[in-house]
Amino acid sequence: MRVAVFLFILLISICSFAQNSKIKELEQQRKNALREISNTDKLLKETKRSTTTLLDRIQLISNQIFSRQKVLDLLGQEIAGINTEEKRIEAEITILEAELKDKQRNYSKAIDGMLQNRQSENKMLFVLSGKSLTESYRRLRYLRDYSEWRKEQASEIKDKSAKLKERKEALIKTRHEKTALLSQRTTEQENLKREETNYQEEVSEAQKKQKDLQKILTQKRQQAEALDRQIAKLIAEEVARQEREAKRIAAEKARAEAAKRASKKSGSLTTPVTPPEDDAAKVVATPENIALSNNFASNRGRLPYPITGNYTITTRFGSHQHSRFVTTSSSGIDIQSQSGAEAKSVFNGEVTYVAAIPGYNTCIIVRHGNYYTFYGNIQSIYVKQGDKVKTGQSLGKVYTDADTGLSQLHFQLWQGTNKLNPEPWLR
Repeated sequence: MRVAVFLFILLISICSFAQNSKIKELEQQRKNALREISNTDKLLKETKRSTTTLLDRIQLISNQIFSRQKVLDLLGQEIAGINTEEKRIEAEITILEAELKDKQRNYSKAIDGMLQNRQSENKMLFVLSGKSLTESYRRLRYLRDYSEWRKEQASEIKDKSAKLKERKEALIKTRHEKTALLSQRTTEQENLKREETNYQEEVSEAQKKQKDLQKILTQKRQQAEALDRQIAKLIAEEVARQEREAKRIAAEKARAEAAKRASKKSGSLTTPVTPPEDDAAKVVATPENIALSNNFASNRGRLPYPITGNYTITTRFGSHQHSRFVTTSSSGIDIQSQSGAEAKSVFNGEVTYVAAIPGYNTCIIVRHGNYYTFYGNIQSIYVKQGDKVKTGQSLGKVYTDADTGLSQLHFQLWQGTNKLNPEPWLR
C-alpha cells in the first residue's frame, strides 16, 4: 500500500513538473506576443495619417489584432494549465493529509502503549528479567529497534507536515497566479475591443477613398509580382551556377584520378574519363554546402530577425484577406521598424547578388549552402557580391519611406528553387 501511494505521489510530481514547464513556455510565448503588440503600437504612433499610409495603418492594426488574439489564446491555455496544476496539488494535499493522520494515529498508539507498560521507567528491569542471556539480548535489541522506529516516525511526521505546508503554500500561489491571469485576460479582451473599433474606423476611412487606394493596391501588387518573378529567376540562375561549378569540380577530380591511374601504367595512354551526368550533378552537395545547409536547417526557429529596432511583421507569407480593401499575397514577409533600421544576415553565408529592383530599391541575396535569403528595400549597402557574412552582420540600411517615416524590409527564404515561409524559421 505504501509503495502504491509513493508511486502515485511520484507520478503526480513528474506530471506537475511537466505542467509547470508547459506553463512557463506559454508564458514566454505570451510575452513575445505582447512585445510584438508594443512594437506595433510604437510604429502606429510614428506612422503619419495620410491616404498613402492608410493601407499601412490598416495592416498594422490587423497585425495588432492578430497578436492580441494570440495573447488571449495563450492566456486561456495558461489558465487551463493552472487549473490542472491546481487539481494536482489538491489531490497531493489530500494524500499527504491522509498519510499524516495515519502516521500520527500510529505514533499516538505506540506512545500510549509505552506509557501503559511503563517501559520508559523499567527498561533495565525489562531486559534483565529475561529467562536467559539470549532472551535478554533480544529484549535489548527490541527496545533499541523500537526507539529507532519512534524516532523515524517522529521524523516522518515532521517531514510530512513540512511537505503539506509547502504544497498548501504552492496552492495559494497558484490560485493567486490564476486570479492575476483572469484579470489580465479581462484587460486584454478590452484592448481587443478597442483595437477592433480602431480597425473599423480606419476601414471606414478607406471606403471613402476606395478609388485612390485601389490604384495604390494595384501598383503594389504589380511590383510584388514582378519582384517574385525576378527573385525566382535570380535564385534559379544561382542554383544552376552552383550545379555547373559542382560539375566542373567533379570533372576535374575525375580527370585527375584518370591521370593518376594512367601514370601507373608505363607506356600506356589512357583517355581521361568524364563522370556520368548524374554523378557530376550529385557533387553540388559539396562538404562545405552540406555543412552550411545542415547548420542552417538545424537552426529553424532560432534564426534572428533580419532587421534592427522595434520591428513587427506587417505582411505575412501567402495570401491573407485583411478586409474587402486589403488582400495581401506575398512570397515572403514585410517587417516594419523605425527610421534608420538596418538589415541583418540571419545566418553565416556568402553574398551572391546585390542590385536594384524596381519598387524595392537595392536588394541582396545571401546563400547559406542550399538555402537563400533575400533582403529587399535597402537604401545604403554595406556589402558586395562575393563577401562572406556572419550571423547578425549588418548588410545595409533599410529605406525609410518619406510618407510613413518608417523602414520596411521585404524578406524571403528559399531552399533551392522552393519558396519557404520565413516566419517559423525566426526566433
